[in-house]
Amino acid sequence: MLLFVGLGNPTSDSENNRHNIGFKIIDAINKKFNLSKQKPKFKGLLTTGNIENKKIYAIKPLTFMNNSGICIRELLEYFKIESGNVFVFHDDLDVEFGKIKAKFGGSDAGHNGIASIDKFIGKDYSRVRIGIGKPKGNIEVADYVLQNFDEEEITKINQISDEITESLPILVKKDLDLFSSTVNNKK
Repeated sequence: MLLFVGLGNPTSDSENNRHNIGFKIIDAINKKFNLSKQKPKFKGLLTTGNIENKKIYAIKPLTFMNNSGICIRELLEYFKIESGNVFVFHDDLDVEFGKIKAKFGGSDAGHNGIASIDKFIGKDYSRVRIGIGKPKGNIEVADYVLQNFDEEEITKINQISDEITESLPILVKKDLDLFSSTVNNKK
C-alpha cells in the first residue's frame, strides 16, 4: 500500500494559491487513475484505487498546511502503512518554477507542512517538491506562497501536473531519480 499526500489549505479562496500545488497534483492523480470519489476521512479528503497493481490511498489534509502531520499519522496508523511508503507532493521555493525534485527524507527547509509531517511520522518518507520559484521584488515569502498563480503559471502548472501523472508508474516503483528526470525532461 502506498499513500500519496498533497499539501494545501482547504479554503475555497486558497484553491489557486502557490501553496496548494499539492492539492492540484492529488486532483490530477485522482482523475487520471480513476481513484474513488473523495470522502472526508482522517481529517482529510481520501480517495483509493490501484496504480501499477499497487493499492493507493491519496489524501488532501483538511487540517490546514501547518497541521498536515495529524491527518497523515492517523491514516498511517489505521491502514498500517509504513512511512517509507508515503509520497508527499508540495510547493518548494528553492526549486525553479515548473521543475520537480523527488527525494527521500531530508530537512523541512522551512516548509511548515513538511515540518508538521516530520513531527508526527518522522522524516523517512518521499517528497515530490514542485518548484514555485522565489518571490520577485519586495514581497514576503508568506504572502508569496499564498498568492494565486497567474494565468501563464496556471498553464504551466497544468502541464507539470500532466507530466507528473504520466510518470507516476515510475514513482510507484520508488525510482525517485528516474521519476524526477523523466518529468523534468518532458516537453
